[in-house]
Amino acid sequence: MRRKQICKRVAAVFLSAAMLMGSMSMAYAEESATEAPAAQTEESTEVTADAASSDTDTSWMTTAEDAPDVAGLTCTGKLKLDYATGFDVYYYENDYALIDVHDSAQYLLVPDGMEAPDGLASDVIVLQKPLNKIYLAASSAMALFRALDSLDCIKMTGIDASGWYIQEAKDAIEEGAMQFAGKYSEPDYEMLVDEDCDVAIESTMILHTPKVQEMIENLGIPVFIDRSSYETHPLGRTEWVKLYGAMMDKEAEAADFFAKQAEVISEMEDFQNTEKTVAFFFVSTDGTIVVRRTEDYIPSMIELAGGRYVFQDLTGAEATSSSVSLSMEEFYAAAKDADYLVYNATIDNPITSVDELLAKNELFADFKAVKEGNVWCVGKYMYQATDIVGQLIRDFHLMLTDGDPSQMTFLTKVSE
Repeated sequence: MRRKQICKRVAAVFLSAAMLMGSMSMAYAEESATEAPAAQTEESTEVTADAASSDTDTSWMTTAEDAPDVAGLTCTGKLKLDYATGFDVYYYENDYALIDVHDSAQYLLVPDGMEAPDGLASDVIVLQKPLNKIYLAASSAMALFRALDSLDCIKMTGIDASGWYIQEAKDAIEEGAMQFAGKYSEPDYEMLVDEDCDVAIESTMILHTPKVQEMIENLGIPVFIDRSSYETHPLGRTEWVKLYGAMMDKEAEAADFFAKQAEVISEMEDFQNTEKTVAFFFVSTDGTIVVRRTEDYIPSMIELAGGRYVFQDLTGAEATSSSVSLSMEEFYAAAKDADYLVYNATIDNPITSVDELLAKNELFADFKAVKEGNVWCVGKYMYQATDIVGQLIRDFHLMLTDGDPSQMTFLTKVSE
């Protein structure tokens, strides 16, 4: 059963330590990989979804030919995925489920009223259902919980009301249904304890503050790390709604929601590529240019929309890094003749005029896109809008085909 009665004295000890850490300066980093958990057994359990009761919708399940061995439990199926490659969910007898987040960790979902089975591997993290007192520091997951009509299960967030672009989250905090429990690097440990937190859902930024993760875990609160940003297909990121559907016992709802989003992609399959090139970037405080590596969901969106990402063979210093830092000279050489410049304001502040771009570096005046008035900006809402990624693909398509900017959701044209 879950361990929930943690004495205030223990919490105070950790709070004292947290205050010492509060002065640390947190440099921005995209995401980095962690060591993979212990290797799975080579023996696979092959079973079918037919093991589920006949009156239950199991269309979201498929056979499991690679099911990990879980303390002697019999596997009954596997979550069906179309685009996501960063995780798998396996189902076992008596309503147990194992979430395998690749290159990260495994999490056992234990049914309400049940206990983790004897002999469970020590590196498997137990998530005791119901998960209805969640601390959500991974902002990209909020929209997926909204899609599942499960925002009421999120009691604490790592972003205050002013930082949310999802109106329902902003309203919930202002009305007291959610509480701001400190950002990921400085959580309010006492609040997590007092609110009987079930799980802390973090982005991979938590990997840059390992002591914070350790302190949360030492309070008896499991930490789940969302790695959806590493998906290379834009719908792969949205398909993480199925993982959260497993947490919320809403697999069928998640599958239905995702199917509607996938329709957006199918509608674009016949787009003829314009062969116009696009550079997607922002300028960091030290003057370097940060772009997305070629094997990333943003370049994939540009291609699906009928364009060409200007960097066709760009990899990060780390194999799993989603971004690459370039000198202005390197960026100039590759993107000077790009047909479109799209400024990424999900990290930096939005730009509203070309003059603001030139203030970052005067060399931008020589870029073809600047001369022809094809500078665009994507706003901060995009990173939180994991449930409607198809809209950004449509925006890119409208941009590439001189469509109506008033029909765009995320892109705005930068004034000359």
